[in-house]
Amino acid sequence: MAVRQRAMGTLPNLIRSLRKESLLNPKPTNPSALPSLRRAFSLYDQINLMNDVPEEQLRFKGYSDTGFNVNGVDYEGSLLCVGNFLMSWAPTKFSEITPESLSIFQTLRPIPEILILGCGRNIEIVNPELRRFIRSTGMKLEALDSRNASTTYNILNEEGRIVAAALLPYGVSS
Repeated sequence: MAVRQRAMGTLPNLIRSLRKESLLNPKPTNPSALPSLRRAFSLYDQINLMNDVPEEQLRFKGYSDTGFNVNGVDYEGSLLCVGNFLMSWAPTKFSEITPESLSIFQTLRPIPEILILGCGRNIEIVNPELRRFIRSTGMKLEALDSRNASTTYNILNEEGRIVAAALLPYGVSS
């Protein structure tokens, strides 16, 4: 609710500044280009729907039963992503995901605001011990199938949010 109020409060200022900018710097119009109002909605401030993502930013481009394609490079096995850092991750099935397998989050700073847990082909129920551990680090938890988890990671990362993803390959099922 606060985000919406903040966005609505900044909208008149944004419109005034855009009008002032267009009067000072008239640009040639391109009839095929659509105007962008992304700045008016702070929740989706950094989303880039046209797939024009900076090269240094991690972006999941695809997945297979055994791994993922990130920025055009194929990776086999499970992955742990924090911000724009990518590393191999030991668990090969959902039952191997434990507080020990996520212990990096006890020392990592800044703490990601959310951990997206890619459970493989199906969404799994996260055991209470693991849920407590994740909460104790200060993160929120979202458990999804790995396909949707990688997409959610892309969106949140493009928004500029500090986000982490722990992903099992899509072919893994319980």
